Amino acid sequence: MKPEIRGPLRSAPRRGPLWPAALIAALHIATASAQELPEVASYVVGPQDVLVITSYDQPELTGEFTIETDGSFTYPLIGRVRAGGLTLRGVEELLKKDLVSKGFFKDPQVTVTIAQYRSQKIYIVGEVRTPGTYALSGDMRLVEALALAGSSTAMASGEVVIVHGSTESERIDLRELENGDLSRNVLLMNGDTIFVQRAENVYVFGQVRNPGAYPFRQKTTTVLQALSLAGGVTDRGSTTRIQIVRIVDGEKQEIRVELDDIVEPRDTIIVPERFF
Repeated sequence: MKPEIRGPLRSAPRRGPLWPAALIAALHIATASAQELPEVASYVVGPQDVLVITSYDQPELTGEFTIETDGSFTYPLIGRVRAGGLTLRGVEELLKKDLVSKGFFKDPQVTVTIAQYRSQKIYIVGEVRTPGTYALSGDMRLVEALALAGSSTAMASGEVVIVHGSTESERIDLRELENGDLSRNVLLMNGDTIFVQRAENVYVFGQVRNPGAYPFRQKTTTVLQALSLAGGVTDRGSTTRIQIVRIVDGEKQEIRVELDDIVEPRDTIIVPERFF
């Protein structure tokens, strides 16, 4: 017979489960209103990007120009312009310099913006509705990227892993964003991979209305919250003798718990029948 382990477990205030999809929608609005949009002039242009060049001196020089695979494009009067690797402001300065050096203008007024971001990519995989490759537009941040992928699925956890390059990775807890920590809405870089993790399960059996496996989305999930996922305790269930079966270091433990105790991923909660 397995020993029954008694004693206090960690307790937490009763809070509802985290729903990443709703969080993403709310943060998309909150982020826009809480902070100014970053300047995209620092964006480095590359092949397939589409630039909008506006000339205030001669309207005929205004138009859209696509960066070709060698990083250059053809501009009226100047010819080939090597823009690959330059920022938008860098392209502006290069155009002005060439227009002056070739004797077309003394003080040309030119602005360069992006019509379509195509050269820089990010990859969004895991528990999102539309995983895939997405264009990195300007100073894109995590929440905006997740929104592009249609937000998370019902099976997503509350954590996201961002892989920068081949070695560096960063783990983001969406609950921190939910609590207003916008510093966790990190700036993305070209080539980043965003992995939305699948939630681990907690198992609820015995005298509950809908026994089964349920996604474990937050680290502070209590026994009561887990029972609510299963529809609550039936009229024949006992809330004073609930047990958790937990595997610790390969050994099965049976733990008597209270309703406000914290559950862990892969726990099995068993609600026994009342004596009378």
